[in-house]
Formats: sequence, C-alpha cells, structure tokens
Amino acid sequence: MNDRELVISGEITEPQDDKGRRRRRRARRTGRFEFRTTLPGDINPEGVTANLNDGVLTVTVPKSEAAKPRHVEITG
Repeated sequence: MNDRELVISGEITEPQDDKGRRRRRRARRTGRFEFRTTLPGDINPEGVTANLNDGVLTVTVPKSEAAKPRHVEITG
C-alpha cells in the first residue's frame, strides 16, 4: 500500500518435470508481473490483509472509521 495505491507483484516460474527439466509446452504465462490500482475513498492501510488459497489471491481492504456510514437516531 502506498497512500491509496495498491501494488501487487510476483513471479510465476516455469513448471519442471520429475527429473528437473523444463517442459517444452506451456499453456500459462511465466515471468514477473505487477498490478497497480488506486482505491477510491478513505481506507485503513493498517488493516489490509492478503490470502493466497488454491491459486486465488484475496485482498481485503477495510474502510476507515471516518468513511463508514453512521446511524443517527431521531427523537421527537
């Protein structure tokens, strides 16, 4: 996290066979990658979490307390 910008980077390596040789055919991209996006509104950068499970990356970015809606009770 950099201010409101989320940056995700990594590297996908080429799969190898049982003898440590690289496979000749590949159906997936390999190499380094980087994803950048600017998040809208106020966020809590201290509460950002990321989880990689079964090849799916889930990033959770909570709103700041000031950005959350408030409930105001009206009496009278």
